[in-house]
Amino acid sequence: MSTKAQPAATDSTTPFASSTGARRRAAALADRLEGGARSLIALAEEITDAEWQTRIPGDGRKVGVVVHHVASMYPLEIQLAQALAGGNPIAGVTWADVHALNAKHATDHDRVTRAEAIALLRSNSATAAAAVRALTEEQLDRAASVSLNSDAPLTCQFFIEDHALRHSFHHLARIRSALGR
Repeated sequence: MSTKAQPAATDSTTPFASSTGARRRAAALADRLEGGARSLIALAEEITDAEWQTRIPGDGRKVGVVVHHVASMYPLEIQLAQALAGGNPIAGVTWADVHALNAKHATDHDRVTRAEAIALLRSNSATAAAAVRALTEEQLDRAASVSLNSDAPLTCQFFIEDHALRHSFHHLARIRSALGR
């Protein structure tokens, strides 16, 4: 029998879990989310004022409104992901609800400034990434039905990838296309 002290086991709830690798997957997801936000911020900072006001074909919203939209959706997307992480379904949310929310946002923020949108994007993406980093492997793997996806049982990780993480990349591509970049 050894009398040497054994290192304490680190589970995913300890503050040092991410440094030991227990939350590598969550950290990788958060890093990718932040990368998408940084890319969208970089484009938003370099475009002209006229480009900021350009309407995106097939969407109708102005570039600036869409940048603000991405920023403003992070809290809701993370809230829904956290529901899945807790094993709770996302029920009663329809694509019609999403479209109505987007239309209201576009009306309410039609005159959003670049500084305001970029500041919100920086802040909300950092908060979202921190929330993702806090998720355990078990939470990322947890699945429950999602009404937006025909009540398919989706994992928390899939939902993060399909919503909060993908969102900036999706709109960045559409903005670049609209601006011919």
